[in-house]
Amino acid sequence: MPQKTVVVGMSGGVDSSVAALLLQRQGYRVVGLFMRNWEERDENGVCSAEEDFEDVKRVCGTLGIPYFVADFSREYLDRVFSHFLNEYRAGRTPNPDVLCNREIKFGPFKEYARKLGADLVATGHYCGISHEGEIHRLLKARDRNKDQTYFLNQLSQAQLKDVLFPLADLSKEAVRRLARENALSTAKKKDSTGICFIGERNFRNFLRQYLPAQPGKILTLSGEEVGEHLGLMYYTLGQRRGLDLGGKQGETGRWFVVKKDLTQNLLYVSHGDESPLYSDGCLVEEMNFIPSPPAQTRFRCRAKLRYRQEEQNVTAEQTGDRTMKLLFDKPQRAVTEGQYAVLYDERQCLGGGVIVSSFSL
Repeated sequence: MPQKTVVVGMSGGVDSSVAALLLQRQGYRVVGLFMRNWEERDENGVCSAEEDFEDVKRVCGTLGIPYFVADFSREYLDRVFSHFLNEYRAGRTPNPDVLCNREIKFGPFKEYARKLGADLVATGHYCGISHEGEIHRLLKARDRNKDQTYFLNQLSQAQLKDVLFPLADLSKEAVRRLARENALSTAKKKDSTGICFIGERNFRNFLRQYLPAQPGKILTLSGEEVGEHLGLMYYTLGQRRGLDLGGKQGETGRWFVVKKDLTQNLLYVSHGDESPLYSDGCLVEEMNFIPSPPAQTRFRCRAKLRYRQEEQNVTAEQTGDRTMKLLFDKPQRAVTEGQYAVLYDERQCLGGGVIVSSFSL
């Protein structure tokens, strides 16, 4: 039987490096493919893409595998970044990493990999997958603290076909140990944080380059003016930092954001009382089911309303082809428009959709 070719999405990080190593050990012909999605230097004049590509070259050299680079910056601008800006204009808080997976990594990237002769494609995501004929299920990683199925909730069956996730059963510690034992240069490289095209830069300064800030009043829910905001796009529900309210009214403790009024350009805050942040349910649009919609229009499952959250018990009710209502067993804090509500059962990700509003009963 001829040796199968796997094209691995190489980011220059330790996870994708070890993914390539493992696949090579499993007998595949491994090819590295580095994506250029964003060409811009940070505030210190550093282009992280250049540094990451150097790491890719070093790792591929150590493994003795070929590597290529593909420029998807135009696709990223059109399909991901433009949506990111539009969501902030609308007062929502988007998650561009989810869109990047749907629109780039498992779209143009996969098509490019086919041109390189790929039978399969792979990434360094912490998750698993099962292929049962034409049914492809997205499974949770064994290391639940690192599980990244949340970011893959929008993938279609066609996108999940012929995909491998080699890190499904490994912890981060095990991945770093494998990298050290095999002399991979990325073994001690720090994990990337934040939004990929912003990197370590100041978020407000970055956003200000693309969207004009419109300062306005900060009010309490009773209508008392307590300060001025820099622009509603810079704030999200539950946010405590960066309000610059200090000890207004002689009170101690922290202020936090509870509501945004785009029409009047007002930011509402609360002090001490967090009850306005809690809701009993939310409405979801752009729902994508993996592998397919359930037979029941109303069913029990678990949900994450943001990535760094424990799964919450919910009742899900389909209200249309791609719309859903979620009722929480326990009230949830700071359910944020623009983020994804992602559904789970015991072992797999069932898909997800965009939160468009929350409500209290």
